[in-house]
Amino acid sequence: MNSPEALAAALGEARYLADEDLATVVYLARSMERPLLLEGEPGTGKTALAEALAQVTDAPLIRLQCYEGIDATQALYDWDFGRQILHLRTLEAAAASSDTNALEVEATERSLFDERFLLARPVLQALRTTPSVLLVDEIDRADDEFEAFLLEVLSGWTVTIPELGTIRAATPPTVVLTSNRTRELHDALKRRCLYHWIDHPGLEREVAIVRARLPEVAEALARQVAGCVQRLRAEPLLKPPGVAETLDWARALERLGATSLDLDAASRTLGAVVKYREDTIRAREALTRILGT
Repeated sequence: MNSPEALAAALGEARYLADEDLATVVYLARSMERPLLLEGEPGTGKTALAEALAQVTDAPLIRLQCYEGIDATQALYDWDFGRQILHLRTLEAAAASSDTNALEVEATERSLFDERFLLARPVLQALRTTPSVLLVDEIDRADDEFEAFLLEVLSGWTVTIPELGTIRAATPPTVVLTSNRTRELHDALKRRCLYHWIDHPGLEREVAIVRARLPEVAEALARQVAGCVQRLRAEPLLKPPGVAETLDWARALERLGATSLDLDAASRTLGAVVKYREDTIRAREALTRILGT
């Protein structure tokens, strides 16, 4: 994949349809070894892009799901305290039958922080795996301290474990950070990354996405569903449906044996499209206008 066009074609074979701008920024992020920050409404395909990229590059996808309160321990590494305690008890039992000098005590302490007791978390796994795709999902849910830690790692592709030393990535992983923009990220992190906003697709592209991801859905039904979702996004909903909801809706209708989208089928499967009670009421009113009685 030595060009954006080749990358877009490969992603297409993985059933992810990337437009020219997105394919270009992904290609540049890989060739320049820079993290890629993707922002956009939920359900627009940010996470799916990382999954497709791992597939086409034949690299493992290593996912770090962010949440409020996450810290470096959950992202980087931890020690398996249970196994360390068992190891220590075994050594103590062996030493009870013999004299133990200071050097042996020191060796015992060092052995507790051996590689075999290290629990590698997603960031460390990605640095040690070549190649790999590291997905840092919903970075906007983490706090400022975690964002600063992540920036430090991404700046040098290294981490230091006091008991083991510095670990440096032989080849930097492809890093994809996603944000639903629940809060603004710091400029320092943004400057480190290449940036792209993923918007809701137009009608023709959304139909193409449904047909690519769900080939069992007839084109006429795919077009009706995509067109209806496009209209629903114009309504004052708390959470407008994304492409993920379009796919769920088309899949639900296909499972029910529907060949076209009418008001009855749309109403019965509305739970695939909207997720709030208030949105359900508004969506039903909108569907009555769109699909008729």
